[in-house]
Amino acid sequence: MNRYATWKYLLIIFIVATGAIYALPNLYGEDPALQISGGRNAEVDADTAATVSRTLEEAGLAIKQVESEPGRLLVRFTDTETQLAAVDFVKAALGNGYIVALNLAPATPGWLESFNALPMYLGLDLRGGVHFLMEVDMPAALEKAIDGYATETRSLLREEKIRYLQLRTGEQGVHMVFSSEQDRDKAHGLLGDEFQSLLIEVVETGDKAGLLARPGEQEIREIEQFALQQNILTLRNRVNELGVAEPVIQQQGTSRIVVQLPGVQDTAQAKRILGATATLEYRAVDIEHDVQRAVDGKVPSGSELLYERNGNPVLLKKSIIATGDMITNARSGLDQTSGSPMVSVTLDSKGARNMLKFTKENVGKPMAVVFIENRTETTLVDGKPVSRTVKVEEVVSVATIRDVFSKRFQTTGLDSSREAHELALVLRSGALAAPIEIIEERTVGPSLGKDNIERGFQSVQIGFVLVLIFMALYYRAFGLVADLALALNLVLIVAVLSMLQATLTLPGIAGIVLTVGMAVDANVLIFERIREELRNGNSPQASIQAGYEKALSTIADANITTLIAAVVLLSFGTGPIKGFAVTLSIGIVTSMFTAIMGTRAVINLLYGGRRNARLMI
Repeated sequence: MNRYATWKYLLIIFIVATGAIYALPNLYGEDPALQISGGRNAEVDADTAATVSRTLEEAGLAIKQVESEPGRLLVRFTDTETQLAAVDFVKAALGNGYIVALNLAPATPGWLESFNALPMYLGLDLRGGVHFLMEVDMPAALEKAIDGYATETRSLLREEKIRYLQLRTGEQGVHMVFSSEQDRDKAHGLLGDEFQSLLIEVVETGDKAGLLARPGEQEIREIEQFALQQNILTLRNRVNELGVAEPVIQQQGTSRIVVQLPGVQDTAQAKRILGATATLEYRAVDIEHDVQRAVDGKVPSGSELLYERNGNPVLLKKSIIATGDMITNARSGLDQTSGSPMVSVTLDSKGARNMLKFTKENVGKPMAVVFIENRTETTLVDGKPVSRTVKVEEVVSVATIRDVFSKRFQTTGLDSSREAHELALVLRSGALAAPIEIIEERTVGPSLGKDNIERGFQSVQIGFVLVLIFMALYYRAFGLVADLALALNLVLIVAVLSMLQATLTLPGIAGIVLTVGMAVDANVLIFERIREELRNGNSPQASIQAGYEKALSTIADANITTLIAAVVLLSFGTGPIKGFAVTLSIGIVTSMFTAIMGTRAVINLLYGGRRNARLMI
């Protein structure tokens, strides 16, 4: 009686060994590090590593390790002070062509990494990081929507052969001027049927017939809500591409977004990627008019003068064939013909139709690719820094259309593989629906996170020790077995968090503390049942058997109801609530295993199959 089959012991040993391996990386901590990557015209190579090593050696700063990875260099240090001192020397030695960012790199040994054993992530409140509060430019979102309506209106009137004298956009909406009331009335009915979300109004324009198409209050609210949600989605995609663990990206109010990036120490790189509005436009080259006349100031109506990166002027049609909003996928690589950096682009159905139609009609004619980016420039005005957004438009390539294509094609003319990679990242994650401005920026230092970790783990240790002492004194040998199961339970919780690459936060630590108290509940029920069976005169073996079997249903009911509550919190909660629910859910499952199957295995080894006069319980 009270014996386990060999396979059950082997299963428990396997689970314990696996848990120990995947919990172990959390003991090694993280190294303060510098992450160095190349800018538009700079590549990270062996010479870069040599320059960094020589610079830090001359500055008297000790390096723990230098790791070269594709496209970047990771320099590890033994302490944060050395890391912070090194960043200025490295930036000065490499120049503005390189991006030098502070980082925290896991110090996990290679033999553990071979098992894919990695430490669990720590949240912003424990690890430190950056907190951004961003505001979406709603007027710009509305202006963009009105521009879209103007383009569609222009195409619609052209298709229906309705003549108009003027069509322009303004703050209110799309203004149209017609030569006759008949054309105006025809356009009024057509636009009313096509754009039911717009208010179409007759306006006075002197002796001409005019219309104003403007969005109503409901449409404006929908435009603003779409811009906010699209920007949240885009920011989330960009953060995922950056590889930041468990970020917090959520709406605040009607026009603001909160972004929290745990583990990020240098905000420059994060701000550059999050605020990037780089996109592409594919436009026809105006070959009907003289470029030099446009340079002299006589730009034809319907065209626009832009410049290539080498300074050559290019006259383009204002009508756009496809934009970055129509790109569903983008991958960087090298062009097989020229070996130059390129981005392979895939368009959605609308963009593919536009591209197919244009290339069919313009084989043998040039098409330009325009790179557009909104950059923030800060200047001093009366001694105070003033930021303004500057729109930069560059023609990255002009190519002759050799054949008809639609959905998939390549964009070349980029300066470097780095630029191709970052452009593909931004295009892949989607363009921002409207510009965003960082109105609040806070950095949570690693010292504060370290203090939170120490306080949190002190609470776990104190609760753990108190439970150990109580169980050992009250239940004696059986209590020591429960203590062993409790220790194993903590190991398994950490292991599962590490395997899932979940994020531990302060509320998560609270969940672990609660689990420590709850984990012994099952053993208390079992041990009290065993005591009751012994008082009723049953044999020690029969008492152990009955104690585990009769307490099982009660234990299952209690834990399942708690697990249901934890799952509900996990499903509907956000932020701290979700962090608490994660550790509580994991703790309930692991405590069920250790308290029932784990302790039973040890008790069976100690007492199973033997004639015991009395039990130490």
